[in-house]
Amino acid sequence: MCLSVVCAAIAVCGCNKETVKVESQPKYITVTTSIGDMTRVTTNENGSQEFSNGDELSIYAWTGSSATAPAAKERVVDNAINKLGADGKWTSNPQMLWKNMKDNHFFIGVYPKNGTSVADLASADYTLDVTKQDQSDLLIATEFSGKVANNNPVSLTFDHVMAKVVVELSFRNQWGGGDPTVENVVLKNVSNSAKVNYLTKTVTPGSSREAELVLYVVTANKKYNSIIIPQDGINTVVVKIGGKDFVYTHNVNGASKNFTFESGKFTTIKLIVGRNQIDLGDVTINDWKGGSVIEGGEAYD
Repeated sequence: MCLSVVCAAIAVCGCNKETVKVESQPKYITVTTSIGDMTRVTTNENGSQEFSNGDELSIYAWTGSSATAPAAKERVVDNAINKLGADGKWTSNPQMLWKNMKDNHFFIGVYPKNGTSVADLASADYTLDVTKQDQSDLLIATEFSGKVANNNPVSLTFDHVMAKVVVELSFRNQWGGGDPTVENVVLKNVSNSAKVNYLTKTVTPGSSREAELVLYVVTANKKYNSIIIPQDGINTVVVKIGGKDFVYTHNVNGASKNFTFESGKFTTIKLIVGRNQIDLGDVTINDWKGGSVIEGGEAYD
């Protein structure tokens, strides 16, 4: 006889991790939410962050082997959408059922939800949309220890699998002591599509590097950022002011060097703009709660 299972309650398990927890009950699973200090979705006045009312997760589950996810028709749970309500509880649609009482079950959770079931969980398509930062911040959780129907709770720990770039600007005094109006900040030669292996949480960027990534405005003329697909091969930042491009090409000791954007980490690039050039202030890379800072280069028009 199948038992009903509802995934999940969310609790924080680290600064770049989120935990989804299924409470153990023999028949019906109640959902509770506990969010700590994290880097997802809604930022409160005290700096803590949490999932928001209406957020939705995709859950996949199967039996057999954790190393290989079966085709959709052979899965126990296939893209069941779990939605967070105003009461802080997650509701699954359709309701998720154990296959039986004895087989080991393996789970994958995905945020944001998949619009349709992913045919190959080892090779899911991903396209970056810089205008939708929350939706582009892909989080994946796996539980591969093997859970049976009486092994509740099932906990899923979510990790950021994309990278993040932050560009901070300061200016020399050639604009009369005030800050100029920045039209945009752009990264050149960016791959904006990828294949994602949900089982291993690895990302393979597409081969095309022709895209320009126009960064999202955090603070006008000061701070710009974006989710970015993990990749290297990017070494140019362009700041447009008054129709003029101020270009920074990253180099170390006079030799051109690419930035490296790593999964689950953000890179901060600090640039000093003025006198027809950009000086690099600092570059840092850290885990999602921090990052490396890159400083000290020059960019020219």
